[in-house]
Amino acid sequence: MTPDPRLRALLAVTAVLAVLLGGCADRPVTETAPTAAAPAAELDLQSADLATLQSAMAQGRLSAAALTAFSIERIRTVDPGIHSVLAVDPTAVDQAAASDGRRATGRTGPLEGIPVLVKGNTSVGPSLPTTAGSLALADSRPPEAQVVRRLRDAGAVILGSTTLTAWAGARSSQSASGWSATGATTGNPYDPTLTACGSSSGSAVAVAAAIAPVALGTETSGSIVCPAGTNGVVGVKPGVGLASRSGVVPYSPAQDTPGPFARSVRDAALVLSVVQGTDPSDPATAEADAHRVAPTPTPRPLAGVRLGVLRQDQGASDETDAAYAATVDRLRGLGAVLVDPVDLPSSSRARSASNAALPFEIAHDLTAYLNSPGVSGPGSLPELIAFGRENAPREMPFFGQELFEETAATRGDLADPRYRAARREAVDLSRADLDAALAGGRLDALISPTNGPAWPTDLVNGDHFAVSPAGPAATAGYPSISIPMARAHGLPLGLSLIGTRWSEGRLLEVAAGIEAGLPARVPPPLPAALVATR
Repeated sequence: MTPDPRLRALLAVTAVLAVLLGGCADRPVTETAPTAAAPAAELDLQSADLATLQSAMAQGRLSAAALTAFSIERIRTVDPGIHSVLAVDPTAVDQAAASDGRRATGRTGPLEGIPVLVKGNTSVGPSLPTTAGSLALADSRPPEAQVVRRLRDAGAVILGSTTLTAWAGARSSQSASGWSATGATTGNPYDPTLTACGSSSGSAVAVAAAIAPVALGTETSGSIVCPAGTNGVVGVKPGVGLASRSGVVPYSPAQDTPGPFARSVRDAALVLSVVQGTDPSDPATAEADAHRVAPTPTPRPLAGVRLGVLRQDQGASDETDAAYAATVDRLRGLGAVLVDPVDLPSSSRARSASNAALPFEIAHDLTAYLNSPGVSGPGSLPELIAFGRENAPREMPFFGQELFEETAATRGDLADPRYRAARREAVDLSRADLDAALAGGRLDALISPTNGPAWPTDLVNGDHFAVSPAGPAATAGYPSISIPMARAHGLPLGLSLIGTRWSEGRLLEVAAGIEAGLPARVPPPLPAALVATR
């Protein structure tokens, strides 16, 4: 008789836990991973890509249950030192069992059995609250986000939700990356006393620490690319409209977008190919199906690739400048044609205009979200502000809510001429800059350093950005990608690539080609991520 899939899953979980508890469970989180090659009966999840995991499962050497059990155990043993995971989905083991059952009958999806973590402002359905890092939404369980449904349909195991900056940074200009009232502060896996950067910090850290092979984040301006660069992984911010925002706590309808984190461009592209697509509940995605990204990008040979070199963040970090200069030289040596420098003359004006528009958008969209199906808690922005005041010792002990208060004053009136003029100026200026640079130089992409070395986490004064190239692509709604570039003082530095509207497919091909020409990423000094196979 064939064993019940759930029984097989539980047996697999037991076997994997026995291996893990006998191996790395008692090792401190700061221990350096061994450099010896993993035995043939184990996979090193710091290097194994999605294709390797899928192949092992197809061959019967690994199961979704075992892989999910590994992730859950790594959350127990490694995550207490870095705080990347907000909550484990209580249905994860059942999801893995169901995946193994489907595989046994020959039904598999592109992410079959792969554990995926999702940023805590994106609903995974009723199994976990969607808090956006706020106690005000502690019991809120709205319907799952469209991108999460697409992950499930592709066979993924939704492992849980990741820590994030409270309200994705929309509450205060003094926000500290990775701190919220609902979870401990996310730490950089290369040094937990340092920032993990950006509101999607938990998702990036979880991938860097091999807690999950891939994760989802969201970005309004920098919240995917900065965590990717700072934590040594790949982050893809698609252009606005390629992937649905329905089920995501909003910030700006003109700039918000979900996107994947992975340890390679190829893996990030596969996840993006799954979550992309038109969603009638998000009008911005109306054209998405006409611009779909291939699941496996073909790396572009660098010979003849034309890259525009942005220099606007030069001088902010000596270490970053040196690493960027070496990377530019390396790309030139590999045959890339470099247009150096390229200027974006209107970037400061576009950023100022975007900052003027954002309060109107937050007030409008957040009010709508608070009154949407399944969302429980304050029903308006004034009620949310009152909640913060009444619960200040727990909700905002380090930074306040002055941005929410400024936002409330706009009443969310998107017909206000001040709003319309500001958003139009932000979009028009940033798109004109990027289009002129890319088309005028016949460029395949613009490049820039993503980040400087991680700074010490400062809960009182907030973040200390030295390098911040994300603004132009964010205000334009254009795609950007960060890939590992180099290290400074042992800390990761990323290289950003920026493209024009609907250029995600080509940009991924260029990113994959550059990735192949740069030094391999160096995993953080954490316990070895070895999963047993048969």
